[in-house]
Amino acid sequence: MKVKIEKLDHFGRGITYINDKICFVLNALPLEIVELKIIKETKKYYLGIATDYIELSPDRIIEKCPYYNICGGCQLEHLNYQKENEYKQKKVLELVRQFSKLEVKVLDIEYQEPSFYRNKVTLHGTNHKLGYYKPETNELIEISSCRLLDSKINNIIPKLQELAQNKNNEIEEIIIRTDNQSEKLMININGKIDDVSSLREVDVLSINNKVITKEKQIISKIGPKKYYLSINSFFQVNKTLTEKLYNEIKKIVQEKKPNTVLDLYCGAGTIGIYISEYANKVIGIDCLPSNIIDANKNKELNNIFNISFIEAKVANIIDQFSKNIDLIIVDPPRAGLDKKTLIHIKRINPETIIYVSCDPATLARDLKELALNYTVEYIKPFNMFPRTYHVECVSVLHRKSLEK
Repeated sequence: MKVKIEKLDHFGRGITYINDKICFVLNALPLEIVELKIIKETKKYYLGIATDYIELSPDRIIEKCPYYNICGGCQLEHLNYQKENEYKQKKVLELVRQFSKLEVKVLDIEYQEPSFYRNKVTLHGTNHKLGYYKPETNELIEISSCRLLDSKINNIIPKLQELAQNKNNEIEEIIIRTDNQSEKLMININGKIDDVSSLREVDVLSINNKVITKEKQIISKIGPKKYYLSINSFFQVNKTLTEKLYNEIKKIVQEKKPNTVLDLYCGAGTIGIYISEYANKVIGIDCLPSNIIDANKNKELNNIFNISFIEAKVANIIDQFSKNIDLIIVDPPRAGLDKKTLIHIKRINPETIIYVSCDPATLARDLKELALNYTVEYIKPFNMFPRTYHVECVSVLHRKSLEK
């Protein structure tokens, strides 16, 4: 079946229509004419793949990754990078309009190099091989390197594959992490392993979450601040663009000079520490004990005395805060803010809210709720995850009652 692709959906798939029913086409771009094979049909849509390309888009490029369209980690490597950034900027605008019904100013997207930017990866182990799981399956795609990963991570993968191939070892999962300057390497191996002498170059090595090296953590930098990293600490994976995102947040805090900042879903305290010198007091909340341990270490590492951290689920403690909070920063999981948290943010009624989001759809849903009390000044997209359909956003909201 020959079809013409009309546009991209918000997951990077081409869109066409068959008998007035929408069809999503993998690895297809707008204006392309392709031979289509249907691989799934539901009452609402078709899912297809292009088996041949009759007319190619001028925006198509040749994929450099041998695993593209197999491992599922990337969705946009066939798209010119400039066009990828235009697509993501438009995607944010469309999703906000669709789910919030608001007309919001979306600033130009921030982006840097599209390859070798990730400072962390999880490799799965099956049948003495390491790799990524094929999307929605337990089928392992063995890899020797990945174009998204920092070079120091890529350089260690062949040694890890050798360990996995050893019949005496049964490796289930390996987490690899490096700092933003690519100087230190941290690895945790889950499973059964006898000999790790080949990993002498690894700075922090743990087996089944038990550290066996002298060094227990690595230190990374974002701008002027330093941060301890544990293997499971929440930390932005883009080693080059994170500083720009944090500077966007810092700019707003500098302008507002708040007395008290509430930093929700604070992770290892990275954002709260980054902006702490521009507020009298910062309170960070996160539910993971390891994050709070690291946050307190990071506080000491940077000699900061006006920040404190609470280990709790945000929804379980947000009702304890009164209206003396000037500014709230939220960086929630992909699911966005729960209803209880939204209710209490509005009750606390801070002058300013800075919303950091990794999902524009849930951001838009929450903005719709907050727009009853707040005006959205702007949304700034950041292409923190090049070659995938994901996009990070910083949104700034001001309390309506203070507007002139």
